[in-house]
Amino acid sequence: MSTYVIANPTTGQTEQEFDELSDGAVAQVLGRSDGAYAGWRATPVAERAQILIRAADAYDARQDELGKLISTEMGKPVKEAVGEVQLAGAIYRWYGEHGPDLLKPEVLDPQGSEESLVQTEAIGSLVGVMPWNYPYYQVARFVAPNLMVGNTIILKHARICPASSEVMAEILHSAAVPEDAYINVFASNDQVADMIADPRVRGVSLTGSERAGASVATTAAKNLKKAVLELGGSDAFIVLDDGDIKNTAKIAARARLSNTGQACNSPKRMIVANDKFDEFVSTVTQAFESAQVGDPMDPSTQVGPLSSITARDTVVEQVKRAVEQGATLHTGGDALDREGAFMRPAVLTGVTKDMDAYFEEIFGPVAVVYGVDSSDEAVKLANDVSFGLSGSVWGSDIERAQKIADQLEVGMAYINEHGTTLPGLPFGGVKRSGFGRELGRWGMGEFVNTRLRRTSQTKK
Repeated sequence: MSTYVIANPTTGQTEQEFDELSDGAVAQVLGRSDGAYAGWRATPVAERAQILIRAADAYDARQDELGKLISTEMGKPVKEAVGEVQLAGAIYRWYGEHGPDLLKPEVLDPQGSEESLVQTEAIGSLVGVMPWNYPYYQVARFVAPNLMVGNTIILKHARICPASSEVMAEILHSAAVPEDAYINVFASNDQVADMIADPRVRGVSLTGSERAGASVATTAAKNLKKAVLELGGSDAFIVLDDGDIKNTAKIAARARLSNTGQACNSPKRMIVANDKFDEFVSTVTQAFESAQVGDPMDPSTQVGPLSSITARDTVVEQVKRAVEQGATLHTGGDALDREGAFMRPAVLTGVTKDMDAYFEEIFGPVAVVYGVDSSDEAVKLANDVSFGLSGSVWGSDIERAQKIADQLEVGMAYINEHGTTLPGLPFGGVKRSGFGRELGRWGMGEFVNTRLRRTSQTKK
């Protein structure tokens, strides 16, 4: 039986299976991707840019269709799904519009020569390993800059997103990306490891779990390949005592429930001044209890199913274990008595360092709220995890909030917003959240040859 399937998390039923890549076809895929590299790299920059813009146009034109597709595959509420499609299109458009300028040589101080400049050049075939929680967006942020620069792509998507991965390939090919310059593969983990090890592959980008990241990074390191990893997160949401607590709590609840809590940069740990703690917890709890849980195809649904029954049961067990270890459960945390991967959103307080929930990432609709007596205590708590993706600080004194945000050990620090992602902004983390950056000019600087060209007159 194939492991690439559409298993609708709303019903729990398998709707479609897809043929997996055979072991014998791996060499063929590698040969095709490597063979397409010279021609794609030689395609004029302006032409590559126009291809990306045509891809963006297709995402915009097909946003409702594409949104419904991932709602079926992984359960994202359809309004959020359409928003993701729009973001993916914006990424392709941004690189189509800005990529040519980013690829222009940078002239340096000659330093004794006639000319010193830096050129940005493609390096070859790349492997992308993508997750299910943002099927279009996370592919776009890897693929758009690397197609723009002239690399070729072998894309291995999550096993529960086979239909959307095929549609993405179809969009790019219809936009005039050569068939072999972007190859979608339903590959096994072992086949991906073989691809990374092959000398024709020059790098790998993975968005996923720590375990998957460690495995891919090990294979890449053994074979001296560049890797970019975007892994887990346990983002802090620090609420200072000088802001609108009730409104900030509503924002925190809405952000945590986005994508049913299945986002690496979701505000999983809410840190609040103790004198505002009860009001904040009460407001978040009310928001969680009033959020409509249901069919992701219903436009009024705010919280859909988790990606699978297994994913739902894992989160329910994490909440149960936290309570058994002494945490206080204010609402939710149980599986709904209906078909599909639904659970009631949960709010936890009283989590301490001797509980699993203090350190682990809870990948679902669960808010953990902490009370602190000072901003120094808030920063210490925020940094006391192995992750370092992003974090935010909320308050009316902007200068104070900025000073606190500057102390966060994260790749992205926000003041009075959380998790903002735009095509021109860098995305990535530190510590066990991974390394490397995607999006903006930084996303075009990872898998390239930053080549110096220096010219001097012939010495007489």
